Amino acid sequence: TEKRFKLEEKITLLQQQNEELRARIEQNTAITRQLSEENANLQEYVEKEVEEKKKLSRTNEELLWKLQEGDAVSPVKLSPTSSASIYRCSSEDTSPVKVRVLRR
Repeated sequence: TEKRFKLEEKITLLQQQNEELRARIEQNTAITRQLSEENANLQEYVEKEVEEKKKLSRTNEELLWKLQEGDAVSPVKLSPTSSASIYRCSSEDTSPVKVRVLRR
């Protein structure tokens, strides 16, 4: 009878552990589902950001091309009466010349 009692205790303990493991599996499944959804959302966000970056890069390249073509086709001459004036930064600086365009 004592052996039977010990076996029943062991069965009860194993059933409790089994229930705890099932609960953990359910919790892990729910967390996995949530993380999968978040991952999918993040991937979608990254794809949108990459597309936006490509679009901005293309726009930037187009603007640079237009700027270079504009300079090559018809150079802009600035006079004291023009809407923009160019000022040179200090020549003591050993770095390349810095130019600021100030709008009036």
